[in-house]
Amino acid sequence: MKFSYLGRSGLRVSRLCLGTYNFGTHTDEAEAGRIMDAAVDAGINFFDTANHYPDFVNCGRTEEFIGRWFAQGGGRREKVVLASKVSQPMKDPLDGPNDEPGLSLYKIRRHLEGSLRRLRTDHLELYQMHHIDWRTTWDEIWEAFASLVRQGKVDYVGSSNFAGWHLATAQAAAQARGFMGLVSEQHRYNLLCRLPELEVLPAARALGIGVIAYSPLHFGLLGGRALNPEKGSRAEEMRELVEHHRSQLVKFSACCRELGQPEAVVALAWILANPAVTAVIIGPRTVQQTLSAVAAVDLALDAEAISHLKEIFPGFDRPAPEAYAW
Repeated sequence: MKFSYLGRSGLRVSRLCLGTYNFGTHTDEAEAGRIMDAAVDAGINFFDTANHYPDFVNCGRTEEFIGRWFAQGGGRREKVVLASKVSQPMKDPLDGPNDEPGLSLYKIRRHLEGSLRRLRTDHLELYQMHHIDWRTTWDEIWEAFASLVRQGKVDYVGSSNFAGWHLATAQAAAQARGFMGLVSEQHRYNLLCRLPELEVLPAARALGIGVIAYSPLHFGLLGGRALNPEKGSRAEEMRELVEHHRSQLVKFSACCRELGQPEAVVALAWILANPAVTAVIIGPRTVQQTLSAVAAVDLALDAEAISHLKEIFPGFDRPAPEAYAW
């Protein structure tokens, strides 16, 4: 495994981050435990979750799986840089009118306590805002996070799904308070989703914020099975989206055959080659999927391969505003 610093922080994390969104729906607790064991054995020290995972019907179940895995001992908790998120509703009647998306001081404090209980730990290495809050002021948000850092319950703060200007605004407000602010931004980025190249990636890099890329296979379309889905598979359910991208996916599969690598490995390696990216989140449903992804860390795509992929999946030659202005 290879490691990189989380943004401008001094914390080193594995270049692959174990995403746990499938734990509790597509993956039962026993398999989730085996996946986490396999990830740690493969050198992955970075785990990502969220308080409402796996869905809004079973809020908190994923964190409970992870907490019970930690409770087995053997240094499991100590080996993991643990990240969770706050913002979404938890369907808790005790939240009353505050059970809605947001980042109030009340909600950040309250929902962190819930996450810590479910995760059976006393702190998070990384606590992330799951989405921008259009109403709550940065004074309130940074007061909440600064308090948690002072208490030792949170080490670092990150964001997710922020626009480039949100990152800039957040950092300016943190700097005015003498607070470190954001060290990471979790964002959808892959060969089929190139919009972050316009503003988010350049902004993050300029501000010293490490990008954690999620959905690297774009809902499974880049995983190699979309063109020939198994019965009942997600790719079969997304038939219309597959057909929309069929020409690109056919060319992508041919390119990967030339490289002698599976599609998923190439898709991950392409993201890791971007200097703005700290880590890529993988969301395996099985141990085999976990282990297969590890090969991407050591795959260095040459200029010819990068150029070929760019022909198949055109992105942006320059960031904004030059990408669309003089």
